[in-house]
Amino acid sequence: MSTNLYQVDPIRDPRWAELAERHPNASVFHTTRWLKAIHCTYGYEPVVFTTSAPGHELRNGLVFCLIDSWLTGRRLVSLPFSDHCESLCDSTETESFLIGNLQSAMKFQRWKYLELRPIDKTFGDICERFDFLPGARYFLHKLDLRRDLNVVLASLDKHCVRRRIQRAERAGLAEKCGRSEDLLKPFYALFVVTRGRHGVPPMPYTWFQNLLHCMGEALEIRLAFKDNIPIAGVLTLRFKDTVYFKYGCSEARFHRFGATPWLLWNAIKAGKSSGANLFDMGRTEGNNDGLLNFKNHWVPQPQKLSYWKFPVVSSLYSTNGWKFKIAKRIFFHMPNKLLSMSGSVLYRHIG
Repeated sequence: MSTNLYQVDPIRDPRWAELAERHPNASVFHTTRWLKAIHCTYGYEPVVFTTSAPGHELRNGLVFCLIDSWLTGRRLVSLPFSDHCESLCDSTETESFLIGNLQSAMKFQRWKYLELRPIDKTFGDICERFDFLPGARYFLHKLDLRRDLNVVLASLDKHCVRRRIQRAERAGLAEKCGRSEDLLKPFYALFVVTRGRHGVPPMPYTWFQNLLHCMGEALEIRLAFKDNIPIAGVLTLRFKDTVYFKYGCSEARFHRFGATPWLLWNAIKAGKSSGANLFDMGRTEGNNDGLLNFKNHWVPQPQKLSYWKFPVVSSLYSTNGWKFKIAKRIFFHMPNKLLSMSGSVLYRHIG
């Protein structure tokens, strides 16, 4: 029997949510909630390619967002603003069929390139066979929570994690936790300050508003306060038995209190008590020494993560290029309000 290629709208077709719920490779980035937040904020059109015909059970799928930008071109990315995105297929034959057909459609659809973000090395091997090349390389830190909580704590770096958690407790920091706009506003203010310190514009406020609205109880904001002043925050997501650390922020003058490690440890304890087996700390660029060292103190041996592109084209936002370095200097000196406005304009084009 011949195999055909079909398209599915993962937001409107309930079969996609059902597949994501039952497939072992699915993550929070496959969920309809996450795709809705992306669509509402940036206007990208999510699409799933599958061999399952309409009206039949959805057995497999590769999910993408179509980005159509006058500045950076028209392309398929799986998935923008997502740390990783696995294939929800149960055979290499199906994956090869889908990738081969997408390559054949590139010229007709006027796609500048295809981008895939798998964790699984086998899928990366398939990409390589189809002449995809690594477009970006990262490290992925995952903390195993299946062990006893005391064993998890003992595995963390003594000086850079455990002692900072103790320091935060001695400092009498207060924590507020939830998913309200009242928490989002101070979180975003800290987020803008943090991104400016790193010379990078923040995602727009509407992105976080849409995450709050779309993700619902799967999202949690934790803020640390010192004398009623918000000094650090983390935003986590939850899907099945995994907690995802997606965003963090802090006020530099309060770093001595160890608020961020304390908030992360609180998120880990809460996740484990509710049945989580994994704490996904997200991707980190190899040249981001500060963040890489911070996460290595939690997970000393991270996975290598490659984003695969076909064909490989120069990127407007390559972190290794001289243009990015100049932009960082400009963003570093921008007032916070202008920095936020820059993010609102730019992120639509660089997903």
